[in-house]
Amino acid sequence: MSCKNLLEANRKVGKVRIGDFALESGQVITDAELAYEITGNTKGPVLLLCHALTGNQHAYGSEKEPGWWRGLIGPEGYIDTNLFHVITFNVIGGCSGSTGPAEVNPETGKPYHKTFPFITVRDMVRAQRQALDVLGVPRLFAVLGGSLGGMQAMEWSVQYPYFMEKVFIFAATPFLNDYGVGFNRMAIHAIVNDPVYRSGRRVEGERLVGLEIARMAGLLTYRQPKLFNDRFQRKIREKDVEGKPYFQVDSYLNYQGEKLTKRFDVDSYLTLLYAMNAYDIGDKLGGWKRAVSQIQAEVHAFGYEGDLLYPPEVIEAFVKHTRYGTYYSIETDFGHDGFLVEFDKWGPYVKNALTQERRLQYGTY
Repeated sequence: MSCKNLLEANRKVGKVRIGDFALESGQVITDAELAYEITGNTKGPVLLLCHALTGNQHAYGSEKEPGWWRGLIGPEGYIDTNLFHVITFNVIGGCSGSTGPAEVNPETGKPYHKTFPFITVRDMVRAQRQALDVLGVPRLFAVLGGSLGGMQAMEWSVQYPYFMEKVFIFAATPFLNDYGVGFNRMAIHAIVNDPVYRSGRRVEGERLVGLEIARMAGLLTYRQPKLFNDRFQRKIREKDVEGKPYFQVDSYLNYQGEKLTKRFDVDSYLTLLYAMNAYDIGDKLGGWKRAVSQIQAEVHAFGYEGDLLYPPEVIEAFVKHTRYGTYYSIETDFGHDGFLVEFDKWGPYVKNALTQERRLQYGTY
């Protein structure tokens, strides 16, 4: 059996119950559970991977449906599954099997939908911690995540400073800046004012134009203008009967918007946007610098050129306040989405950092 086939055989997906779960808000989610993917060497050091806004637990995935970090994970890969035991959870509030807005509320017998409570990044991390206890994982070797997943990784390092040796933060800062919050507000506004969404009576297959618009707005912040300009070059796809142009970029954004509405629950999207907006690593600890002082793990943080949402200079400033930190500056045209592509540019740093001895001072690559 090949290494690839062996890995497929070792991949496991399922759900873990964590019981009644108390949120930071004081509300309690009854009989909560998290969906997971586990792959790799079950006897190796454990890595926890945290997903971004529209991600899920399928970081590695399958041959038929590759996961969102498939190019990073695998036998002899940058995250080497011959060496490491890799776990990914769908966050609480998500829509890929974990307790979230699309799931049934045990107390009412109906899906939560709009009644799902406000959750925080800290709630996500605490739920994952409880799930690891149920799975019998006493300690992590490292936590890795990008964007919203990077916020989770950062929170792991503050909330449980002695639970892991290393933390990898990709395209994430100690809090989302006002520019990012503003774009999220645009997305939220489009969704909550969508007449279909407001009616609460969506028919299967009926379009949620508000969510489509939200996705379009997000895509424009995830990548650099250069990438759009180089790819589409103002090419016109067609013209209507009145001669109005319909550009290739128009077609791309429309397609991506419609595609998301078919695979992602709208209330989960709102739930996670609110969590991103609210996150501030230091809001309970007297500021982000004081929060960072509590981190005991070795920190590896990656900033991606042209990231509008999580500026590289802010990530670098964060790293400078850690005890054991290394900052990596990645050149890319993909901006924020750099952590999902071009693995050959930054994957070697990840592989090296996972196997090297602890760095004792701040450094930059």
